[in-house]
Amino acid sequence: MGYQAFTVQDAIERVRTLGLIGNEPVTAEEIGDGNLNLVFRIHAGDQHLILKQALPYAKVVGESWPLSLERAWIEQSALKEFAKVAIPFVPRVYHASKEEAFTVMEDLSHLTIVRAGLLEGEKYPLLAEHIGSYLARTLFYTSDFALGPVAKKQIARQYYNPDLCDITEKLIFTDPFYDAETNAVEAGLEAEVDRVWNDAELKREVAKLEALFITKGDALLHGDLHTGSIFASADETKVIDPEFAFYGPFGFDVGQFIAHLCFAAYPNYAELREARVKDIDTFWLTFASTFKALWEREAVEPFRSADGLVEDVLSTILQDALGFAGCELIRRTIGLAPVADLENITDVQERLERKRHALRLGTALIKRRTECKTFTDLRNFDVTEELSR
Repeated sequence: MGYQAFTVQDAIERVRTLGLIGNEPVTAEEIGDGNLNLVFRIHAGDQHLILKQALPYAKVVGESWPLSLERAWIEQSALKEFAKVAIPFVPRVYHASKEEAFTVMEDLSHLTIVRAGLLEGEKYPLLAEHIGSYLARTLFYTSDFALGPVAKKQIARQYYNPDLCDITEKLIFTDPFYDAETNAVEAGLEAEVDRVWNDAELKREVAKLEALFITKGDALLHGDLHTGSIFASADETKVIDPEFAFYGPFGFDVGQFIAHLCFAAYPNYAELREARVKDIDTFWLTFASTFKALWEREAVEPFRSADGLVEDVLSTILQDALGFAGCELIRRTIGLAPVADLENITDVQERLERKRHALRLGTALIKRRTECKTFTDLRNFDVTEELSR
């Protein structure tokens, strides 16, 4: 059976044929924005399922931007790989089809998408701790430190994901830093954007970060970890949509999450800033302590007991993460796929001020990331000069 984009009825028939539902009455609907995928929610009796099918192109651009359906298999494989080591934070997969590029998984509608929830004033007291644990476990256990170089290289071959990596390279590391067609610069922000586009030092540092993204295959990454790809409640967290998964630098997913915690402060900055700073603090401390504990207990690194080695590894992860966070802050402010955290601010002047803040903070994190050897350095990271210019 070859590939064909599903309708709602096709989705129902597939899950019924697979024996995932019986002959009871079914309700089904298409959900999501359908930009890269079709997503259907299916309810039948006590069964609540999600069927996600990849599209062969990006709807945001059109059929002129074709995408390989192989990414669906990569996503399915990544969910299963992550579930081996971080099962509390990964949705259950019931069936996966490589040929038809679809996955059937558990319905998480009892949870809320974190970005939407935060915008509605929801609180997620365990989110930062959960994501810190999730990333420490998924990154450590898919790295050379846990697998050894031979086994890691064998697994890494399964996650060759050129189409989606190319999207990331363009949209995060290239297009926001010049006058590209994909950018969306709000009126009133032009002077601040010109500052970014004409900053030679910034471009040099972004080029270094892009080179890390392209060449450094530390561990299996989610590849697109933001508050829109996390479902949560007060006591539960699930990470979805790892279709951008590939073997890349430890710091990339870490930096993506830090950037989106920063964005989450902008809708009500005076009130939310301290809470988001605390979240970043909790996130990193959980990540670092969990990673270090796994290292000390399970690392196969021949020199794992060398004094200070794991601390050096964590320092490098932190510095890289801050640079990647800076790129994401700039990209989501003026590039393709802006965030509701900024766009939903109704007061024009306040929205522009928050966007200027994001651009200057992103610039500072990229250019000054190597000042942060430890998280204490990050706590003391002073961007007052950049933010007041």
